[in-house]
Amino acid sequence: MKIETYLTLFSFLLILVSCEKQLDQTPESSLATDNFFTNNNDFLQAVNGVYSQLNNYPSQALWLSEMRSDNINATSDGNRDWDGINNFTPNITTTGFITTAWRANFNGIYNANTVLEALQTKAGALSASNAIRYAAEVRFLRAFYYFSLVRTFGQVPLISTVKSAAEVASIPRSPVADVYALIESDLQFAATNLPATFTGIDLGRPTAAAAKGLLGLVYLTKSGPTYGINGPGLNSNEYDKAAALFDQVITGSPFNFGSGYANIFSYTNENNSEVVFDIQFASSLNGAGFPSHLAPVAYWTSSGISNSFGNGYGSSTFPVSKSLVNAYTTNTVSGTDLRYPFNVATTYAPGPFIKKYIDVPKRGLSGRDWSINFIVLRYTDILLMKAECILHGATGSQADVDAIVNRVRARAGVGPLANVTLATLMQERQREFLGEGLRWNDLVRSGLAITQMNAWRNADGMTKVNEIVPDYIIYPVPAAEIQTAPGLYTQNPGYN
Repeated sequence: MKIETYLTLFSFLLILVSCEKQLDQTPESSLATDNFFTNNNDFLQAVNGVYSQLNNYPSQALWLSEMRSDNINATSDGNRDWDGINNFTPNITTTGFITTAWRANFNGIYNANTVLEALQTKAGALSASNAIRYAAEVRFLRAFYYFSLVRTFGQVPLISTVKSAAEVASIPRSPVADVYALIESDLQFAATNLPATFTGIDLGRPTAAAAKGLLGLVYLTKSGPTYGINGPGLNSNEYDKAAALFDQVITGSPFNFGSGYANIFSYTNENNSEVVFDIQFASSLNGAGFPSHLAPVAYWTSSGISNSFGNGYGSSTFPVSKSLVNAYTTNTVSGTDLRYPFNVATTYAPGPFIKKYIDVPKRGLSGRDWSINFIVLRYTDILLMKAECILHGATGSQADVDAIVNRVRARAGVGPLANVTLATLMQERQREFLGEGLRWNDLVRSGLAITQMNAWRNADGMTKVNEIVPDYIIYPVPAAEIQTAPGLYTQNPGYN
């Protein structure tokens, strides 16, 4: 990897984000770690600093997962960074979104390792209970960053302690199974040692249920097909293990099924009971940019709002695919799908786009200053993943699957289904989680990525999209990382 980027964010400096709304995060500090970690406040600030790289995750979710999937048929007005992602081209090794995903996650891992080392070497500076809690938070975050890397790139360097630049430059990519072993160990520790809830200024920190839910998703992802590549699926058949963890969240946590779909994403109802884990944003402090990402610039100007709320991509547009519009509008066993008009701008002339997170009166100072949190894992996702496990052979019945899916459909205002299949479940997930960055990973772990994406490509007449092949299940290693240490990494097959 590019050593200087990996080390500078926390190269014996604490890079801390400022967020008054949640996490009580303090302003940036440049105290050297040798003179830091002398009291509980120092550790708390450092732990809060590990959260800072989460701010990049919504962009990864939208540009690398939503854009990669059959949810969006983007149109370009030039050579745009996302073109190759949307079109499945092999020459994307220098694409900014891909490079940033690699570096941001490894920066987060380095921050986490630095705090974990300090918890070992300077443990006398804080109480035993706080030491365990901070370790649990940081290990959750390290697992989160590594899981993001595995799903995006497959094999990655496994770095679980603080390393010098020279040491990092000699660490090769590890087998995916080895990376998963660290992820699982971290999440098991977190699930055991994190509290059931956080309140007040600590809202937004991961809970025990968040760790269990994420670990369940890890097992579910590992259980997916290999596609014959070194990707996130290991065909490990751990569906029962995943389902057991989902059950613990469903029946043994303070989270529950949200009432009213739109209410889950309301600016005035953040951290509601549906939200198992989210990323916290606050206008004018660490405002979010993701609500503006997939809204064309012309939408803002035609609405009489400054184009500073645009995404910087000129006249490019990001229409919701024809197939997905059809999936919403024909999803009418009875009633009309309430998720469609909430998720999608249906009357915008150049084409429908995802408006899920846009509440114009709640806008901040620019398109990078929204105050809405980004939900990473919610209760409905836990329910539907349990149904997915059952369809793969975990304990449960077809009636259980149908009941879960129809509970979700009832909230959406549409009638029930019978004998739900994996394909039907995935289509329900597509409608439910549009704009949440789940679709591509859903298709990959379900084994439907190749067949579904190529079917969509043909059905929607996507001539600009290359045929999807197994190599494209994961992204390329960024060219800059390969060039930094020639011969250390080999490029993922299918990319140049």
